[in-house]
Amino acid sequence: MGLRQTNLAKLDGGDFDVLIVGGGINGAVSAAALAARGASVAVIDRGDFASFTSMESSNLVWGGFKYLENYEFGLVRNLCMSRNHLMRAYPANLKEIRFLATLDEHSPYQPWFSALGATAYWMIGNGFTKPPALLGRKGILKREPKVDVDTALGGIEYSDAYIVDNDSRFVFGFIRSALNSGAVCANYVELRSAERTPWGWRAWLHDTDGGADYEVTAKVIVNAAGPFIDDLNAALGITTKHKIVFSKGIHLLVPRIAGSERVLAFFDDTERLFYVIPMGPRSVIGTTDERVDQPVTHVQDEDRDFLLEQINARLTLDQPLTPADIIASRCGVRPLVVEGSGKGSEEQDWTSLSRKHAMEVDKKENFVSIFGGKLTDCVNIGNEVAKAVSKLGVRLDKDRSTWYGEPPKATRDEFFRQARLMHLDKLRQRASFETLSTRLWRRYGLRAFAMLEAIRDDPAMAQDIIAGAEYVRVELYYAAQTEMITTLDDFLRRRSKIALVLSYEEIRDADGIREACQLLFGDDADRRYDEYFTREREAEAAALRAADAEPVPA
Repeated sequence: MGLRQTNLAKLDGGDFDVLIVGGGINGAVSAAALAARGASVAVIDRGDFASFTSMESSNLVWGGFKYLENYEFGLVRNLCMSRNHLMRAYPANLKEIRFLATLDEHSPYQPWFSALGATAYWMIGNGFTKPPALLGRKGILKREPKVDVDTALGGIEYSDAYIVDNDSRFVFGFIRSALNSGAVCANYVELRSAERTPWGWRAWLHDTDGGADYEVTAKVIVNAAGPFIDDLNAALGITTKHKIVFSKGIHLLVPRIAGSERVLAFFDDTERLFYVIPMGPRSVIGTTDERVDQPVTHVQDEDRDFLLEQINARLTLDQPLTPADIIASRCGVRPLVVEGSGKGSEEQDWTSLSRKHAMEVDKKENFVSIFGGKLTDCVNIGNEVAKAVSKLGVRLDKDRSTWYGEPPKATRDEFFRQARLMHLDKLRQRASFETLSTRLWRRYGLRAFAMLEAIRDDPAMAQDIIAGAEYVRVELYYAAQTEMITTLDDFLRRRSKIALVLSYEEIRDADGIREACQLLFGDDADRRYDEYFTREREAEAAALRAADAEPVPA
């Protein structure tokens, strides 16, 4: 029986301390924090884990430099401390990265004033990163020659952090932690309805993949549904003072367009920040910032063309970027917290709303709602949920901070010693931007030791399955057994970033894609393959690289 089926069996008829609805970053850290403290926990998501907002971020872990504009010094301080804490806890997964901001007539501030802000930001963060710098045109070009400095007034450089793999895989790490502590976790399970009883909640669930129905009971429900939090609260009759409004953002993934491992920052023609973020062999361009009324959004032609126009005007490229250069795209909403109905946000400067979170605890209903938030603050959210649940009568053990972070340095050193003795990195059959041992440790930690054993027994386990994907055969064996991969998209888009760095056509035509499906799904491989490579996806991929491949004007 697979891991998902095992968890579904535990879910059926289960009686839990806490039922968490939503498997994004808020739900994942809540499950990990509670399970590690001894609570009986179930976490469900009607899609895959981290399959909505939590897979559409910029992959950045940052303290909110731009929030200084609104004098939110307390928020910036808290986020910087959270960033520093995550960087210490995840040294292999989170890395410091320099931001190179080029300032021109569209910048709201002069370079000298921005440098003062960057210095304040650095000091607020306890000087944890490399210090900032004020740059002239020559300084900008020295760091990145492809920046067009003809109209630049100057620039600044400062540091934050980024996730080496991708956001959704980072989120799944907390699901994995929750599972290790005994939590029941199930993707593709939706909450159909729930009712309050004298002893807690009774909830009816539905497996959207297999079709089965389940009934569970729980003392407390935690609403971690992200952009859908208001809908779920309304359905269950929960009243809150906070609401959510939506900011749509898109990212375009294109072949690598900058040589340095820096995030390039610019102000667009409307004085909004956008970035060029390195992602291995690719560059991520984004994000836009547009008020929308619905959580489900798509990349529109005008979104795409606007970003391409802005970047073409600010870089000196050999050839201007066109829609044909887009390998993949990301489009999602940021749930921003407001008080009241949320309707007044049309009249306020909603772009000034920060990514702070809010939590409401309904003691009468034994219900917790988590509004907004960002990945940087995830550990704090987990701890706050545990505190709230404890106040609602669930007995918890002492927090030993074992539910997050990487194994200790001594364990890491032993892994690399074993990898070195077996000449693991010499087994590779193709060049990579990092060693296989580094990648396995970052992605799997303690579980990477078992992968070494498998590779010792069969060196073919260290071979790539899909050219350019940076995934070897042993990883697919592991993923099939332990990562609840239900659809091919779960693997290509969330447990890995293959669908971000390879085009749809490259994946479809890859020699190893059939083998990958066989390793992941066994007898169900053909169905899952056909499910992913449908005519609809073919049409979507063709539209992304529209017939009109003329350069977008600079």
